[in-house]
Formats: sequence, structure tokens, C-alpha cells
Amino acid sequence: MTSFASTASASTATASTTTVDEHFILFETIPLIYARVPKVANSSVKASLSNLLELPPDDDCRTTADATWRRGTHGQTRMVNVFDARRRRSSHFIFSFVRNPFDRLVSAYNNKLLENDHLSPAMERMGLERHMPFDRFLDVVADTADADLDVHLLPQSTILCIDGLPIPSFIGKLEAMDNHWQRLQRSMHQAGLPAVGNLPRKNVRRTDVSDLPAYFNSRSRIDLAAHRYADDLALFYGDCEPGQLACGEPEANPAPIEPAGSNGHAPT
Repeated sequence: MTSFASTASASTATASTTTVDEHFILFETIPLIYARVPKVANSSVKASLSNLLELPPDDDCRTTADATWRRGTHGQTRMVNVFDARRRRSSHFIFSFVRNPFDRLVSAYNNKLLENDHLSPAMERMGLERHMPFDRFLDVVADTADADLDVHLLPQSTILCIDGLPIPSFIGKLEAMDNHWQRLQRSMHQAGLPAVGNLPRKNVRRTDVSDLPAYFNSRSRIDLAAHRYADDLALFYGDCEPGQLACGEPEANPAPIEPAGSNGHAPT
């Protein structure tokens, strides 16, 4: 298993006591928390987790929407922030998934700026524009502080960590999703949690990473993205060179990151 031994860089803002964004789905009836990271199979994982609900969500609620998990499940779940999640590390199984930061950035660009008809308010406040060139998009993202980023562009480390330490006890990787999903289910079973079943394919738009070299076609672009997402690279992809990830070259034998140990719960 990959263990957490990296130290996050200080190049970008990390979670602090002023961060109150709620990225974690807490189940009230079972000791389970899912740390949702946008653009990392988030919709698919939520759809699978809906199988654990004793009562279906409200009729007008989609399982892909955070609002459903916050107030549309008849009190079976709620959204909590990273500090609330940390307080439950010894009593709850907390899991998440991460993605090659270069691939996640391109996915957000394609989906939010090219495919969608409208930008999110957060992206508009950032100064992003629909169909703007990728290099301009990258410049804006690099110059925007974490606190002002749209959540789809927020570093995964900012969502999942406090002071550079991951809160989840299991962090799988999108690049090995089929294998890591099965390993997640085994870990959940060992923790005494119910099975969630197979992972459905929801909102899947890009099926491979063959387009990455066209986006990161210069050293300057690679370096700019690598600097902006330095913590993600150090924490979750420390065995890979940025140029390798920017070209979409697969990580050799990727393993889930399990900072906790074998019992499925992170230490307090």
C-alpha cells in the first residue's frame, strides 16, 4: 500500500480554521463519510452511495447534487467540513478518490468552459470566459487563490487535508478506479459497513487522456500547472514526474493511499 509520507508545499493556501466549505458527506445511520472531490467520478460515487439510503431522496433531488445529500435525504445524511470530518476519524470510515491534477484540470476546462452553456458564478468572478484559450485559462487559475477558485478547480489537497495531512483513511485513484473500487469495498467490509455494489458510470465525458499532450505542449505550461497544484502532486502522485502526468503516461502499479493503517480508521 502507498503510505502518506510527503509534506505539502507552502505554495498554495491549505485548509485552515477559516475554511468552512462542506466537502464531506456524513451518513447519520452508519459510520461512513465520503469526501467528494469534483471531477473525480464524484457523480458515480454518489449514485452508488445512494444504495445505502433506507429511504430514497426527495423526488425533486438528484443524487449528483450536493443539495440532495445536505437536506434531501430525510435526515439520513448531511454535509460537513473537513474539521467536522477530522473529529470523526476514529469512529468513521472516511474515503475519497483523487485524479491526475493535469487530467482533472483539462476535464474541468472542457466541461465547464467548452461544453456548458453558462459559467458558474465562481468562474465568472475568477474572470474566466467560455471558450477562452487554454493558456489564458491556465494563467487565471494559477493567479487565483484557493479561496476564490471554483470548486472544480480547487486543489484536491485543499479539500482533503488539514495542514498537509489527509483526513480520509482510504484514498483511491481515478486512474485505477475499477481496481481501487473493489479494494474500497473490501476495506468497507472489514470496517463492518454495508456493500455499495458496482460503480455506475455517471456524467462520463472524457474516456481517455490522449488529449493531454496537446494541452500541455510546452514546458512552461507544465511548470505552471505543476506549481499551482504542487501539493496535489506531492501528496498523491509523489512517485511520478509532472511531465509524465502531463502527457497522460500511466502511473506504474498505482496503489490506494491509506494513511490510517489496517483498521480502516485514521488515528486521532
